[in-house]
Amino acid sequence: MDCAVCTTMPFILRPPRNTICGACYEGARAVIALMNKFETDKYGAAENSNNNNNKANNNSLVISSPNSCKPLANLPKWVNNLKELEDELNRKINFLSGFVAAFREQIHTDIQILPGSNGPSVPAHRALLAARSEIFKNMLDSDGCKSAPSDTITLPELSHEELESLLDFLYSGNLPPEKVEKHVYALFLASDKYEISYLHEFCERHMLGSLNSSNALDVLEISDVCSNKTLKDTALNFIVKNMEDIVFSAKYEAFAPKNPHLYVQITRAFFMDAKTRRNNPVV
Repeated sequence: MDCAVCTTMPFILRPPRNTICGACYEGARAVIALMNKFETDKYGAAENSNNNNNKANNNSLVISSPNSCKPLANLPKWVNNLKELEDELNRKINFLSGFVAAFREQIHTDIQILPGSNGPSVPAHRALLAARSEIFKNMLDSDGCKSAPSDTITLPELSHEELESLLDFLYSGNLPPEKVEKHVYALFLASDKYEISYLHEFCERHMLGSLNSSNALDVLEISDVCSNKTLKDTALNFIVKNMEDIVFSAKYEAFAPKNPHLYVQITRAFFMDAKTRRNNPVV
């Protein structure tokens, strides 16, 4: 059936306005439902207050919901507001990207950061490091870092590449996917040690979103080191649900003797899950 909304026919040859395909019909219903939700949320608090007051006086009084067609009249305005908000955010991002340029072009850097692998140092800015982490601030406030601008601090747990990725994130608030995939565990440990909460959340989201049979043991191990309950519980449940794929792998054979306490936790979780399924069989 030709559709008045999505047809590719010239305007003069289009079918009548009341001719619409199933996909466009469902899309229109979704838009109307969304607009109704916005309107309901907007007036919900006032209506709840009125309902509470009116119930005391007249239990039979019912407040009608907003007109289901009214929100469509405001749709162009809301779309325009969203576009303006997007443009404003893009302008802010471009403005703040000056920090990234200052790092990559080494503009007025005043401290050198050394990795723990005897690699080359990476120049940075004291002020930004102190602003991003209270731990860095305390390190830079120490007597050993207050003298010459050529002073250095060392982050012994990071390689040179990991250090560059950490600083790149501190300046930009983001990382290319390939760097995240390669260094997420090292960055998660660094974020925990130096109390960089946004990086901590960034790495946690990535690990939760990319959890699979090949990395579940790594995620469980790193979450245990950092005492991250959400990440650990999710990884442990995933391992229990995919026990056969994981426990017969070479990776598990290396993991078990290195992490005996986690090996015990996995075993207990597996038997608890089996007991629960046995007591509550799926009908």
